[in-house]
Amino acid sequence: MSHLLEAFRLAQLPPEAEAFRAEVREFLAVNLPAAAPSQRARTWMGFDADFSRRLAVRGWVGITLPAQWGGAGLDAYRRFVLVEEMLAAGAPVAAHWIADRQSGPLIAKFGSDAQKDFYLPRICRGEAFFCIGMSEPNAGSDLASVRTRATRCEGGWRLSGRKIWTTNAHRSHYMIALVRTSGAPEDRQNGLSQLIVDLELPGIEVRPILDLAGDAHFSEVSFDDVFLADDALIGEEGSGWKQVNAELAFERSGPERLYSSVVLLDTWIAALRSSGWSPGEAALVGSFTTQLATLRNLSVAVTAKLARGESPVVEAALVKDIGTEFEQTIPAMLEAAIAADPKRPVDPELHRTVAYLSQISPTFSLRGGTREILRGMIARGLGLR
Repeated sequence: MSHLLEAFRLAQLPPEAEAFRAEVREFLAVNLPAAAPSQRARTWMGFDADFSRRLAVRGWVGITLPAQWGGAGLDAYRRFVLVEEMLAAGAPVAAHWIADRQSGPLIAKFGSDAQKDFYLPRICRGEAFFCIGMSEPNAGSDLASVRTRATRCEGGWRLSGRKIWTTNAHRSHYMIALVRTSGAPEDRQNGLSQLIVDLELPGIEVRPILDLAGDAHFSEVSFDDVFLADDALIGEEGSGWKQVNAELAFERSGPERLYSSVVLLDTWIAALRSSGWSPGEAALVGSFTTQLATLRNLSVAVTAKLARGESPVVEAALVKDIGTEFEQTIPAMLEAAIAADPKRPVDPELHRTVAYLSQISPTFSLRGGTREILRGMIARGLGLR
């Protein structure tokens, strides 16, 4: 327990990272299209390829990747600031999000020189958008039981199977898929590998899934004897489990696990400033503020470990678990607070923003690993199971 607590000592962003914040705000002031709160609340899922490419021109897609591949070569702290400012503003980040946060760093760490030379410059130019093929039908969040299989053949691999809940697969150029290359599902983590899949290849069908909010962010992807060349394999065959855990540490560690509902929170507070607030509402604002400040410190502490080249798998899981609970609490409590005073006029846009996040917030504790899976990881990290 003590080693985990030590990782979360009071942490601060270094001065150069805080100075970078002014640059980001200036960029957003010029390049972020005006949008209503209910639209900006979709920031995680807001897909705008043009905005992502403007960000890439500035050097901020692949911000932590080395300059030799077109990245900015900046540290994890400045990526934290960039992400924090974009989410607070409600910027549409979905197009480049996964490539910048996960796929690029994964390829940089485990990929071959040829993979780095081909994919990383395209990511940094905003020309290659990635999705992640992990979840499967009938497998839930139990990634070790995946059944999608890649079989060795002359010149490469034959890929068959299905992935589901794949974010923006219908808009992405490539997928990094966790697949079984040896053994059986009963072998669990053994025999898993990661492959880069060009989603334009024959034998691939991508079917978008409509959600309650009327959006289609998720997809089901089917592979029917798809041929992949030898160089589709990332790292060593059978190393997929180790690699995917390193990748998920990137996914779970940043401020994106805290700010999914922050546009709603800002919109509600602005409405209270106009109409006045009750003691109960003032107390709720204080509660949200203190929770966010604490969670932000935890996230900065995890970022510090990433900046030192560590892989904080357990720490990231803890922040993600607590952070998504906070994100879900905001729309639930604000919906109740608004309903408690039916005579008070409510801005229709505030209603729309609450309604959207109330519908979509259950997914917050699913994406990036369910609460049950994360708590199992935390328990193992603490030596409790």
